[in-house]
Amino acid sequence: MGFWKSLFATSDATPSKPAPTNDYTEFNGTSSTNPRIFFSTEREIDLYDLEELCDAVGWSRRPLRKVKKAIQHSFLVVSMWEQRGAQRRLVGFSRATSDHAFNATIWDVVVHPDYQGKGLGKALMKQVIKKLRSEDISNITLFADPQVIDFYRGLGFMPDPEGIKGMFWYPD
Repeated sequence: MGFWKSLFATSDATPSKPAPTNDYTEFNGTSSTNPRIFFSTEREIDLYDLEELCDAVGWSRRPLRKVKKAIQHSFLVVSMWEQRGAQRRLVGFSRATSDHAFNATIWDVVVHPDYQGKGLGKALMKQVIKKLRSEDISNITLFADPQVIDFYRGLGFMPDPEGIKGMFWYPD
């Protein structure tokens, strides 16, 4: 995928894609000014870029038509971008569903391995939580694989304090 993108990419003088303009927020946690990291709530995300990001962390592939539908029907979508000159790259993504009043569930938190361990996953989650709280959502949940539980604990998430186990139904 990356080969074809580089083959047909435009010159550095003009951006290959316009920078997201909806709710631009820059991350100041990087040690240098180049590259810049910023967040957006714009939903126009290249699904192939998102698939490439998910591949980089080893997630199993999902049908793109379903990914597109999930993004369209999400309450909130937050993407994280690296900007180097005129080029930008999707390096993080998350989304949330909600009842639009009390509850939201965060899904699909992904940060490219090259950007993990630098505070960017934490910054991405803080953007998601900030946006949900600005919509007066007070109950935020997520599902975490065992290897990332400590990461979410560090952000203030905790296992159900009453020990209630979630229940799931899967088709046969």
